[in-house]
Amino acid sequence: MPTWDPQLSNWLWRTEPLDPATSVVFDMDGVLSDASRRQHYIEYPMRDWEAFFHACGDDELIAEVARLLDVIDDDLQIVLLTARPIRVQPQTLAWLERYELRWDVLIMREYGDYMAARHFKQRTVYELRERGHDLQLAFEDDPRNVAMFHGEGVPCIYIHSGYYN
Repeated sequence: MPTWDPQLSNWLWRTEPLDPATSVVFDMDGVLSDASRRQHYIEYPMRDWEAFFHACGDDELIAEVARLLDVIDDDLQIVLLTARPIRVQPQTLAWLERYELRWDVLIMREYGDYMAARHFKQRTVYELRERGHDLQLAFEDDPRNVAMFHGEGVPCIYIHSGYYN
């Protein structure tokens, strides 16, 4: 049964809060989940972010990237860091369960958080480090977030989703 972090309401641990450890960060949309079928919701000029996020539970798995979760050393913690709003946490958890993906903590945007994804993720990098996490690697599809991770000294592998062309 997932467990909330008592200090951070947007952190959900898969089982129980773990001691800080060496960690690998994965984005979800465009990295683990194929959100291409939802992109029409956010095409200019009629952007419907509510519908876009609400449909996240229907995404297909990007199996090649998900396979990394199986081969990464078990001593490393898996951080799922997504700019999805916490209101779609039920769909996100059901999707993770459906594909039986490994993860330790799921971090989503809090209610009312509308800052740019880059800023949300950068703040979360600070929060992870403040708690003692050693971020060794990240996987991202948004070039702005890739640059942010690099700027924070976190090696980041760019996964081309095609959403940012």
